[in-house]
Amino acid sequence: MPGQPLIPITEFDPEDEYRPEPEPEPQPPSWMDGSVRIGIHTSIAGSYLNALEAARKLGCNALQIFSASPKMWQGGSARIPDVDAQAFRTRREELRLGPLVIHANYLINLASAQRMLQTRSIQAFHDEIVRAVALGADFLVVHPGSRGESTPAQAISTIVESVKQASKRASMGGLRILIENTAGMGSAMGARLEEVGEILAGLRNLPVGACLDTAHLFAAGYDIKSEDGLASTIGQMDSTIGLENVPVFHVNDSKIDLGGRVDRHEHIGKGKIGTEAFARILRHPRFGATTPEGLTGRAFVAETPIDDPGDDRRNVAALWELAGLREQAPEAEKGFSMLTAALKKKISENRRTERKRKDNAEIQRTRRFAEKKTWTKKSGVRKSKAKRRKRG
Repeated sequence: MPGQPLIPITEFDPEDEYRPEPEPEPQPPSWMDGSVRIGIHTSIAGSYLNALEAARKLGCNALQIFSASPKMWQGGSARIPDVDAQAFRTRREELRLGPLVIHANYLINLASAQRMLQTRSIQAFHDEIVRAVALGADFLVVHPGSRGESTPAQAISTIVESVKQASKRASMGGLRILIENTAGMGSAMGARLEEVGEILAGLRNLPVGACLDTAHLFAAGYDIKSEDGLASTIGQMDSTIGLENVPVFHVNDSKIDLGGRVDRHEHIGKGKIGTEAFARILRHPRFGATTPEGLTGRAFVAETPIDDPGDDRRNVAALWELAGLREQAPEAEKGFSMLTAALKKKISENRRTERKRKDNAEIQRTRRFAEKKTWTKKSGVRKSKAKRRKRG
């Protein structure tokens, strides 16, 4: 039909325009509910899942693990099979454990001026990041390293560059890198809070923060034992790092006196810091897990020794007790410990064997030294007699 359009003309209605929905705000993890988080370092021996079950049985709601052996360089593939990583993430979600803190390899030295060691450390730390992301970790803790002959300023620059290199081409996800303070042994960096603060300032464009260890603070000269000393230390934390940048505390008593600059952990309340001081620390509003004074999700993680079966469970229970939260603590499995009587016996036997090996080696060295000394003395006597004969 002439004059009739085939398609009716409709007017444009602005309301018909497609508008993409804004990206939803990321939701905090289920464990970040404002409750105090208390955990301990658990073992991955046998399976990563074993670490989760140990944390549950010890009465924890948070945990720390190694993602691989902490005292050897990894050979071959450093990655975790996808099926293992998925099983770990699923089980952790079921147990509502968090945060998950991973402690990096002890051999990593991000401050090293030796190019070969620095390169190896950067690669190892990159691998730590990859494994931490695969496991869904919240935090990755690393020691700053030892500066050797470098100045502190040079070492800080090296640490910053090392972390930047290690995190290149790594998908960080929700992972945050935490620089841990140290006791100050030898040329270790990080004993002064100012040094930790400077490292964080140099990494401001990366997701970073600090992990502060109570035993390290005390050994480095920060008097967290007395009420006035703790108040002073908190002031220094605020001015150098900012307590809002400290989501994790390692809570360990110290076998070493104040300012001893040696890293030796002791059971909670049994060392030089003491029960009263830990109660003050764990109940201090500035260290709490609720705003505005505290930090939501802040965790207190023990790295205490396990000398006898049950030590791990008792240290976790002590933290809940000293925090005044015994009634809120998850129920621990009676009698459970990561150190069984059989394992303790095996460790003792291995230590005796190692001591015997060292003793035998020392005996052999002493014997060789004595034989060499005797031979040298006899040789001298023979030379002396030969000289006398020549003169005669």
